[in-house]
Amino acid sequence: MRLNKHIAETGFCSRREADRLVAERRVTVNGLPAGIGTQVAEGDEVRIDGQVLKVRAAKPGARRHVYIALNKPVGVTCTTDTAVKGNIVDFVGHEQRIFPIGRLDKDSEGLILLTSNGDIVNEILRAENHKEKEYLVGVNQPVTDEFLRGMAKGVRIHGEMTLPCRTRRIAKFGFSIVLTQGLNRQIRLMSAAFGYRVTQLRRIRIANVKLAELKPGRWRNLTEQELRGLLPERSEW
Repeated sequence: MRLNKHIAETGFCSRREADRLVAERRVTVNGLPAGIGTQVAEGDEVRIDGQVLKVRAAKPGARRHVYIALNKPVGVTCTTDTAVKGNIVDFVGHEQRIFPIGRLDKDSEGLILLTSNGDIVNEILRAENHKEKEYLVGVNQPVTDEFLRGMAKGVRIHGEMTLPCRTRRIAKFGFSIVLTQGLNRQIRLMSAAFGYRVTQLRRIRIANVKLAELKPGRWRNLTEQELRGLLPERSEW
């Protein structure tokens, strides 16, 4: 197996990031500096910055599908079209065929879920299922009470009124917003309706799944507790 794929399958980082680490001479295989295209076999010891890379062991009763949380960096496009440069599928480099649940704009960052299970996408995305999505937003002018109240009441975009939501000031030029919708460029268009331009947008929570300490570009498998919070009616995944 190619080294970058091996590293990606452990969940340490994407294949692209693995290639960057290799190019920076931060990866060794069996004590020797690795090169782009290095092959690894079962039992080989891979180290990154001197630390042994832990391989995920297969467990009895493993899940039928993949469910992961990614901290998407700015510049990654949420598409499965591998012809698109910087697409999220190649960025993650997972061994199984996965796709994003919903999307984040290319210019936005933060939490996005990916899965191999197409049956659950609508259960998470439908506004009527009230799956909250929380964002931290930076804007180009001071946040006022009037602006926060207007955003919370709803704004006409795409020819319809957005659903009521929760807003809170977190800094002079920043606020948090909790939505149950996921309209295209929703927060940016809502802000623009009040004359504000979004300068930074980061999603930090989807329902009970939090971004927490997950570093940009890294991903992890969802826990059993997180899956039960997202899909309470399902007994298996």
